[in-house]
Amino acid sequence: MTERTIDAPHPNPETTRYWAAANERKLLLKRCEACGQPHFYPRALCPFCFSDRTAWQESSGRGTIYSFSVMRRAAVPYVLSYVTLAEGPTIMTNIVDCDPDAVRIGQPVRVVFKTSDSGQLVPMFTLDRT
Repeated sequence: MTERTIDAPHPNPETTRYWAAANERKLLLKRCEACGQPHFYPRALCPFCFSDRTAWQESSGRGTIYSFSVMRRAAVPYVLSYVTLAEGPTIMTNIVDCDPDAVRIGQPVRVVFKTSDSGQLVPMFTLDRT
């Protein structure tokens, strides 16, 4: 089967640390030090209380499929998904390394890192069979 090409991300000052951690095979989130809420995507201000006191935290890399769609009309079919992380935030991602027809809402997943066309590692998820 042909592998899908993953487009390189475009880091900005708020996401540079996130992408550097991804190259170390770590998934980072931001947590607000004022209200305690974790959030994703990385940004300087908390989306819950607008505090600028946010800090990086490493995610467990575990989550549950909230929703998904199989993109069958692409040159190489893939699964676009929302995954709710164990820490709380829901992120848009891809489900990889599995049969797209085996994906179900509520399934447990774990993070894996795939290489983009620039060499940058990109966090994605696969079914957690453990």
